Amino acid sequence: MRRVMIIGPCGSGKSTLARGLAPRLGLPLIHMDQLGWKEGWVETEDAELGARLGELVAQDRWLIEGHYGSLLAPRLARADTVIYLDFPIRLCLWRLAKRVWTMRGRVRPDMAEGCPERFDAGFFWYVARWKAGPRKRTEARLAGYRGNLVRLRSPAALAAWRQRQGLA
Repeated sequence: MRRVMIIGPCGSGKSTLARGLAPRLGLPLIHMDQLGWKEGWVETEDAELGARLGELVAQDRWLIEGHYGSLLAPRLARADTVIYLDFPIRLCLWRLAKRVWTMRGRVRPDMAEGCPERFDAGFFWYVARWKAGPRKRTEARLAGYRGNLVRLRSPAALAAWRQRQGLA
């Protein structure tokens, strides 16, 4: 594993997994949310985000966490491994609610500076409707991927996979 992507719905644990795997694999860690946002919850312009991501994926080694479905293609073209946390949406929503409560007003380590955690009803609705839209688009984008796709459907499956890989 030299170029690894971690994808999945918001609240699935992508950032937490990435923070654990990157040092074990000796890979530089890139958080898509740090690229995609600027202070004050201002979205990075598409052209700028695409250019920054292009520079990063051109490198020989990386672990990039974050879904950003519209930007899967450049990562998939270079990734040798995709870890897809295809967890139940109920679990993801619970984790999001817990994160908003415990981190409210503070910036998460995987988020851009100046973007404190907050409740956003639209964001929760997006996650609640994951299977109706983003998941279908993700499945279509993954259909042509020829690298190592690790689809994990539960935290228990993730723990077992990490154990088997010696990454626990």
